Amino acid sequence: MLVTEDQARTHVRASEDEPVAVYLGAAEQAAVDFLGRQVFAGPEEMAEAVLAGTAGDDPMVVNDAIKAAILLIFGHLYRNREDVITGASAAAVVVPLGSRSLLWPHRTGLGV
Repeated sequence: MLVTEDQARTHVRASEDEPVAVYLGAAEQAAVDFLGRQVFAGPEEMAEAVLAGTAGDDPMVVNDAIKAAILLIFGHLYRNREDVITGASAAAVVVPLGSRSLLWPHRTGLGV
């Protein structure tokens, strides 16, 4: 995991009884999908994946901007638990604008 459950709970002030693992996993996956590359928790994990041939193209180690973006996406998913869109595009709902700004400089495969 790139962000711990404790960090996520603190971010949204969630109690221990509230399930956050699914939202946190979804937030991390949304960030990685938006980036178009694999992100690793540390240089050792990335080196192992590179040696094993599983790191994919252009892997990177997580940085504070990516962690902040994951927390923003997590907060959005945690606070908006219903599948209702009111005046926002579907892309902005999955990856809110603040997190997009943090992730954009690290994105690959932008296309034409």
